Order: sequence, then structure tokens, then C-alpha cells
Amino acid sequence: MSKFKSNNEQSSEQIIDKHALIFGLISVFLCGIGFTIIAPVVPFLVQPYTSNPGEQAIVVTLLTSVYAVCVFLAAPGLGALSDRYGRRPVLLVCLLGSAIGYVVFGIGGALWILFAGRIIDGITGGTISTIFAYFADIIPSNQRTKYFGWVSAIVGVGTVIGPTLGGLLAKFGYSVPMYFGAIITLLNVVYGIFFMPESLHNEDRLEKITFVRLNPFTQLAIILSMKSIKMLLISGFLLWIPNGSLQAVFSQFTIDTFSWEPTVIGLMFSIMGFQDIISQSLIMPKLLLKLNDKQIAILGMGSEIMGYAFIALSALLSFYPLFIIGMFIFGFGDSIFGPSFNGMLSKSVDSSEQGRIQGGSQSIQALARMIGPIIGGQIYVSLGHSAPAFMGILLIALAIPVLYNRTHVNI
Repeated sequence: MSKFKSNNEQSSEQIIDKHALIFGLISVFLCGIGFTIIAPVVPFLVQPYTSNPGEQAIVVTLLTSVYAVCVFLAAPGLGALSDRYGRRPVLLVCLLGSAIGYVVFGIGGALWILFAGRIIDGITGGTISTIFAYFADIIPSNQRTKYFGWVSAIVGVGTVIGPTLGGLLAKFGYSVPMYFGAIITLLNVVYGIFFMPESLHNEDRLEKITFVRLNPFTQLAIILSMKSIKMLLISGFLLWIPNGSLQAVFSQFTIDTFSWEPTVIGLMFSIMGFQDIISQSLIMPKLLLKLNDKQIAILGMGSEIMGYAFIALSALLSFYPLFIIGMFIFGFGDSIFGPSFNGMLSKSVDSSEQGRIQGGSQSIQALARMIGPIIGGQIYVSLGHSAPAFMGILLIALAIPVLYNRTHVNI
């Protein structure tokens, strides 16, 4: 008999498998390092293949968009596979694909090779959605927001270490962080092979996978037709577009505006991780006592608007202290929005649909992060360095009333 129980049984008995919980937290920690260790050096890897900063910014954002396109196409299929065959094999394959993608990107030699590395990583980019489905399997629904907060905090620790480490490793060569990211990810694969328990009970698995479940466009339409989550996902989409733009232009922005080097860029990226740690350990527990998930999400969105305002002002004045303040405020908003959003989402469906709904959510995120960098890169070059931040202010201002007026009050 499996040591895992269905979600209904968990809800009544409040039992969480500690071994599964520990593995999940270790996985997201290593993912946090792997995802962010390469961030400070991407513009420097692209630079030899471009002729000017504007072209460099466009290529950097296109690399982000290509990755997002592949995640969008692959995520529903990976979600369906995890609902049918379990989280464990899908997660291990995704991690292995990420490691290969890092190596290819690090080898470089031509722009098409850099794009190939991002494509490989993107096609197997179901790691986070599978991990969230994994946690949804083992955690009772009434405790998920709290534990998703833990996940954000652990990712935060990884994202503190990752960019700083990437910036320091870049001193030995801009490709070194890529290879180190691959090693970290492979270690996680090995750990998972020997110690990762399966979280999805046989009776909760999808009976069969149809072509409809594998089609990202069909899945997107089906998920958006679910009244309980439609407006939630639309509000998230409006938020993720500028977030994807910020992530894509971040390094290029600091190089062009403040002439920062990889080490400083890495330290700046770490602010986001610090925000997750502080927010989840000190602030989020207090917020959960007084506010529901939706109220916390709206608070996070308001903070992101304020953060974007400071970032825009820092570009207009070329004054980096304003940028640092803006990133702290933005980071706080992002750190509390994520757990509350995923908490609302996971409570909307039963255990057999967790992979589908998380995969669908990741597809929508990927679609936004595909559109965001393209738009952000274009307006960054044509309208000025502050334009992506102004886009963030506008779109999140539109997202707040969508979330407030069109989702269930008690979520």
C-alpha cells in the first residue's frame, strides 16, 4: 500500500509525508540556484554575436521568449503525463533536460546554438508546475498557501545564492555559470532517482491521455473556460507580461543604465531571493492570520506597481539607489503574490487535475513571458529604458480589478 493518501483523506487527517516534503523543498532549492545562476551573464554571452547594445537587448529578450514558447507548447503535455504516470518520472526528465540545455548554452559558438540550448531547456520546462502538483498531492488543501509560501522562501534562498554565485563564477569565464548550473541540476536528478517518492496515488491518476490533453491551445481554451479560475488566470496573465519583460531586460538594463558588471548584477538579482526569505518567514505568516488569499495577492500586485514606479524613475534619472529601492518593493510584492495565487489555483480542482491545472497555469505564464520580453525589448530600444516599467504599472493596474471583482471572495 502506498504511504500517500488521496487529497480527501489528507484533508481529514492532516497528514503530510515528511520525506516527500523534504525532497520537494530540496528540489525547489536546487531549481532556484539552477534557474538564476545564469542570469547575470546572458548579455555577455550574447555580446560577441551582436553589433550594438540595441541588437544585444533584442537578442537577449528573444532568447527569453523562445524558452517561453517551448514551455507553452510542452507544459500541458508534461502536466497530463504527470497526472497519468506520476510526478516522479516527469520531474526527473524535466531536470535532465534543463541540465542538457545549460551545457549547450554554455558551449555556444553561434547564436543558433544559444537558441538551441534555450529550446532544449524550454521543451522540458515543466519542472516548476510538476513540483507544485507534487506539493498539491501531499499537502491538505487548507494548508497549501502556507506551504507554497515555504516553497517560495526556499526558492528565495536558491535565488539569493544563484545570481551571486553566477556573477562570481563569471570571473573564470562567462560559460562557467552554465556548466555549474548543469552540475547542480544533475545532482538533483541523481538525488531524485534514489530518494524521491512518488506522490500521486494510483487511484487518483488519469486513466488515459487523449490528444486534447496534449494540445496546448485546446488546453488553454479548456482551462480558460473554467469559471472558477478564468479571471484568476487572466489577472495573472496581465501581471506576468511585464514581469517577463523585466526578467528579460534586467541585466541589459543595468548594463546600459548603470554600467554594472556581472558580479554586481548577480548581487542585485539576489534581492528577489532575500525578499522571498523575509516575506515568507516573517511577513506571510502574519498576513495569513488577517487576510485571505485574494487580499494578499492584491497587496502583492499593488507593491509591484510601486516597485515599477521606482524602477522607471531610476531609468529617467540614471540614479541606481532608486532602482534598488524599486527592486526591494517589487520583490516583496512578487514574493507574496506567488504563494497566494498558487493557493487559490490549487484549491480550485481535485487531485486528478492538479497536473493539468498547474501545467495550464504554466502555459499561460509561458505565453505571457513569451509576449512580455518581445514587447519589452522593442519598447526598451524604441521608447527608452523606462518603458518596460511603465508597461508594468499599466497592466497590473488593469489586473487588480479583474482579480478583485471576478474571483470568489472566500478564496
